[in-house]
Amino acid sequence: MVEIKTAVQWMSDRGLSVAEIVAESMLEQRVVEAILQGRFTPSPQQRAQLAAALGVRLDQIAWGHVVPVEHMYGHGTQFGRSP
Repeated sequence: MVEIKTAVQWMSDRGLSVAEIVAESMLEQRVVEAILQGRFTPSPQQRAQLAAALGVRLDQIAWGHVVPVEHMYGHGTQFGRSP
């Protein structure tokens, strides 16, 4: 059975810091931080780099947004009415 955890959980289990993951993955720090905070869904290449830095397979990491996506611009659901 494959153990699936978030990247943050894998980091914690292995005692890795963000700086170590940035250095190993060769991704920008802001990208790594956004992925770890669940604000950004990485591309397939970024996923492979992060998984390699963590020392796990791609299918062992739970990917995706954990922070809800909010529409910041435009009128949204009240289109047609003045704000």
